[in-house]
Amino acid sequence: MNSKEFVGALSVQLNLSIKETERLVAATAECMAESVGDQDMLAVQGFGIFDVKKKLERVVVNPATKKRMLVPPKLVLNFKPSNVLKEKAQK
Repeated sequence: MNSKEFVGALSVQLNLSIKETERLVAATAECMAESVGDQDMLAVQGFGIFDVKKKLERVVVNPATKKRMLVPPKLVLNFKPSNVLKEKAQK
């Protein structure tokens, strides 16, 4: 399902116009991005938990050249689905 299909299905379910639903989805995504951008945890009941984790710096080896390189630390977005979502995905 792509974004357009998702907005269409959501607009039918909410009985809203496509434009209103697009604005709603965009506002939701923006709020979620701001929350995780501030490195806060975002828990959506029945859906899951979004949080930001810090990956430590590490040394990797290029297998072709055998050269060792230092990979700097970085922040990554992590998602843990709720049990309800996991059960629906397994059907």
